[in-house]
Amino acid sequence: QVQLVESGGGLVQAGGSLRLSCAASGRPFNSYAMGWFRQAPGKEREFVSAIRWSGDRIRYADSVKGRFTIVRDKAKNTVYLQMNSLKPEDTGVYFCAAGRTWDSQIYDYWGQGTQVTVSS
Repeated sequence: QVQLVESGGGLVQAGGSLRLSCAASGRPFNSYAMGWFRQAPGKEREFVSAIRWSGDRIRYADSVKGRFTIVRDKAKNTVYLQMNSLKPEDTGVYFCAAGRTWDSQIYDYWGQGTQVTVSS
């Protein structure tokens, strides 16, 4: 069982930056996929980025490539999402998730979410 707690959300102006953190209790295995998703008001949840806990696989949604960076710190059991050049369309609740295998991209554990609001 893995429990996830997000932090780092907030209000920022367009063009600004935020860093989200996802602290995992329990120890993810190297095969785990650690992902970030977001949900804007009135829209479905969408994939943002993912990293395999081993660190050797990373994915980004096209909408965030070149602006967001995902990293994981094994010593701290934490995954970070560095978000730069933020746009109003990045606004939403950001969720951290963990899946037991990278290839399936099925996420079994979810955090409670953290709000990101980008003002224009």
